[in-house]
Amino acid sequence: MRPLSIFATAWTLSFAAAQTFQRLGGCPDLGCVFPPDQADFLPGQYFDIRLEVHSPVNGSEARVGEPDSDFKFTIAKKGGHSVSAAKYFKVEEPELERWNFTWYEDLFAQDANQPSLVNVTAKAYRRVALYEPGEYEATLTYYGHKKTVANWLVRDMPTKRRAKNVILFVGDGMTTNMITAARLMAHRSINGKYMTKMALDKFPILGHQMTHSMDSFITDSANSATALYSGHKTTVNALNVYVDSSSDPFDDPKFENIVEVFRRRNPDGGVGIVSTAFLADATPAGLAAHTSDRGEYDHVISAYYEGLKDYEWTDWKGPDVLLGAGAENFLKSEDAPRAYYDLFSEKGYNVAWNNTALENAPNDEKLLGVFQTSNLETWLDRNVYQSNLLNQSNYPDGSGRDADDLPGLKDMTLKAIDVLHERHSDDGFFLMSEAASIDKQMHTLDYDRSLGELLELDDTVRATIEKLESLGELEETLIVVTADHGHGFDVTGSVDTDYLDAQDDDRDKRNAVGYYQNSGLSQYTVGGPKSLRYSEGVHFPARWDPRYTLHAGVVAFPDHRENYQVHSEGPRTPAVAAKDKKNGYYVNYKDAVTGFLINGTLPVSADQGVHSLTDVPVFAKGPCQELFGGVYNSIDVFFHMAECLGLAQTSKGHGGK
Repeated sequence: MRPLSIFATAWTLSFAAAQTFQRLGGCPDLGCVFPPDQADFLPGQYFDIRLEVHSPVNGSEARVGEPDSDFKFTIAKKGGHSVSAAKYFKVEEPELERWNFTWYEDLFAQDANQPSLVNVTAKAYRRVALYEPGEYEATLTYYGHKKTVANWLVRDMPTKRRAKNVILFVGDGMTTNMITAARLMAHRSINGKYMTKMALDKFPILGHQMTHSMDSFITDSANSATALYSGHKTTVNALNVYVDSSSDPFDDPKFENIVEVFRRRNPDGGVGIVSTAFLADATPAGLAAHTSDRGEYDHVISAYYEGLKDYEWTDWKGPDVLLGAGAENFLKSEDAPRAYYDLFSEKGYNVAWNNTALENAPNDEKLLGVFQTSNLETWLDRNVYQSNLLNQSNYPDGSGRDADDLPGLKDMTLKAIDVLHERHSDDGFFLMSEAASIDKQMHTLDYDRSLGELLELDDTVRATIEKLESLGELEETLIVVTADHGHGFDVTGSVDTDYLDAQDDDRDKRNAVGYYQNSGLSQYTVGGPKSLRYSEGVHFPARWDPRYTLHAGVVAFPDHRENYQVHSEGPRTPAVAAKDKKNGYYVNYKDAVTGFLINGTLPVSADQGVHSLTDVPVFAKGPCQELFGGVYNSIDVFFHMAECLGLAQTSKGHGGK
């Protein structure tokens, strides 16, 4: 029996009677089927099946006896006969597994430290696939007569490939409201009419996708990346698995993501991963890792290096290009006795630690670029407030030097395209490029840095289109720009920062906010000291510290101060832990010192803003662009990209292994 594990946070718990705390997400009763009800599949997509039967020992669902060890599981195509799963998939019946777990039924139980214990019997069918499009019923029968039915849909999709290449840009956390604010800051208008457009504004197709999690309506970047890359909804913090109730973060039922299917069906196709985050972070990790815990960073880097060890979905050769930050996960450690740099180098990768090395790396060889520890410094600090790059001790070799020769998203993306084009000009490629700190800076309420990252993404999209055109690849490349989730951000007016600074009382400071006719016009696009300007024929603010700034904010936040001015001294920290570290977070009085206090709207355990429910935009250009119009679920982004690449496999012998 596995050791008892107590899960005290909502994301590990599940669907019983309570809403906040759930026994197991997607499990409607004491019998659980994963993939759960309403799961969609690409024809020929490999996946695992996990079955669980629960016997709660105490709590509101308590029952007498051990969990059923003789449960049955059948598969039937709608209108057909049910057969056992082992017979249907032509596999041996898996061994029965047993474990137990505990969960809190609600906040009162958590406060009283009174968990409910659940005994479990389980089975797992590994690496199976459904090829014939249509509706299926997967039925678990347990405790004699009880049934859990999962209705599955294998989508009916064309198999003809329409795009040679797909480039997916992920503006992490990006919403329509943020795009609107970024446009206001970087594009000049006259009498209410913009004189120029953002690159995103010029895309022929605009859609919106819904970002809900499987068992919660607010998602995180792991679950949302999983939906975009695999077509499966899962649980917050999970990457390419359905979260089961076991304590092992690696035994949960897995499913193939788009690059795994792409590589299996097209062994000579190219794969590129670019991010301004640390490379073990959720959005890049979603193209390699399979775990219920996004914090298993060594697993993520190992997955880039060797794929799923002992799990033969594909002959994984690693991405052709892997560019970003997070050097701490590539250096020697307790988990990694050899530096991953050395392992990648032995596998034929060029390793680049700065922008100069990135530019000079040959295009016909695989490339690993890791440019600093943690997340890449923001566009604003790399280009405007460059003194913030000093004394960081973040050089990627672990030497303690400063990383001062840093690439940006555009530099990394264009280099990735050069490498992928050179290595896979005949077979095509899939490239994901993430502007990660739109989200990360929005979390810390640093709106200037967040919107600077969004403008860098827009500039990267513009440059990418020009690059593809110069290579003769534009007409054969589907470009999709979207987000994984949103934040509740908006702009409601302007702020006279000179007036705000001159007031002594918090209530008087609030009079500096101008709304409706007093909101005025943007001052970001005109004037400004030369030291604060950035211009190379693209659109960024002419100044970042105008007197009249944006009255911007999010709907959920910790206690903090706000003066609506750019944090020129470096990224902000809005809240800090209490001295005893037991009473949560309080306002950071060293932040926005000239501003006024804003009482938080989140639990005191939160030190940052959080994600929101909002739908997020999807921009599409190129082959199959028409598929991306309208309003749809986040999983449809995967299915549309897969359709464009012709990845559907409608019979076991049709393509692939």
